[in-house]
Amino acid sequence: MVKVAVVGSGTMGNGIAHVFAQFGHNVSLVDINAKALEKAMNTIAKNLDRQIAKEKIDPEEKEEILSRISTHTELESGVHKSDLVVEAATENQSIKLDLFKKLDQYCPKETILASNTSSISITQIASATARPSKVIGMHFMNPVPVMPLVEVIRGYSTSNETTHQIMSLSKSLEKTPVEVNDYPGFVSNRILMPMINEAIYSLYEGVAGVKEIDTVLKMGMAHPMGPLQLADFIGLDVCLSILKVLYEGLGNPKYAPCPLLVNMVAAGHKGVKSGVGFYTHELGSKEIHVADRFAK
Repeated sequence: MVKVAVVGSGTMGNGIAHVFAQFGHNVSLVDINAKALEKAMNTIAKNLDRQIAKEKIDPEEKEEILSRISTHTELESGVHKSDLVVEAATENQSIKLDLFKKLDQYCPKETILASNTSSISITQIASATARPSKVIGMHFMNPVPVMPLVEVIRGYSTSNETTHQIMSLSKSLEKTPVEVNDYPGFVSNRILMPMINEAIYSLYEGVAGVKEIDTVLKMGMAHPMGPLQLADFIGLDVCLSILKVLYEGLGNPKYAPCPLLVNMVAAGHKGVKSGVGFYTHELGSKEIHVADRFAK
C-alpha cells in the first residue's frame, strides 16, 4: 500500500482518488476550495453506489473506501507524507509548473510526482523540480473508475525505476498501463484531437450536420460516441487547449484549431460543463439534443 495525494478534486481528481481508495490506498484529496472537496466526496459516493448497483463492489465496501479518503485545503499538509502525488489540476502549464515547484519542496525526496496532464510536456513539468527522475505522467481516462487505460508518459529524465513502479502500481489498480514517450499530445490526444478537430471542420464547412457526423463515426467506425459529442464531454475549452499545445509543439498547420471551436469557447459554449456545445446538456439528464445553433 502507498500513501497517495491527489491534487485537484474535479472530475479527474475525484475519479483518481476513488480508484486508489477502492484498491486499498490511503488518499489525501487536496483542493483549495472546500466546497469543491465536498462536491467531490459526494460524487465519489454516488459513483460507488453505481458500482454497487452493477455488483462491482459489495455494499459494505462503500464506507471502507470513503474512510480511506481525507480532504485537505492546504497543499503542504495534504502531500507531506505521500509516497506518490498525482496532480490533476487545471490544464495550464504555468499553474502546473508552480504547483510542481511547491510539491518538490513539500514532499519527501523519495516521493514520485505524477501529472494527469493530457498534453503538457512532462519534461517541462519536471524542470520545475530537483527530482526530474521521479516525475512522470499518469494520464487516466474519463470516467476514471470505468476506463481501463493509463497512459504512462516518460519525461526525458524519468528513470526506469520510476517508470516500472508506476506501471506496476497501475496494474494493481486493475488498469492497463501503456508506456509512451514525452512528445506533444503523447499518443491518445495526438490521434484523438485531430479527429475531433476535423469533425468540427466538417461541420464548419457544411459537409454535414452535428448528428450526421457523429452517426457516421458511431455506425461506420464502431465508436461508442461520436467526435462532436465526445468533444462536449471532454470540454471544448480542453480540446482547444490541447490543439494549441499540438500546434505550437509540432509546428504543423494540420493541428491548427478550427475557427468554429475557437469562437465557441470564446462564447462560453464549452459542452457538458456549460450546458451547451454542439449539443445541449441538462444537469441530471442523459438526454441530449443538437444545440439550436446547429439544428436543421
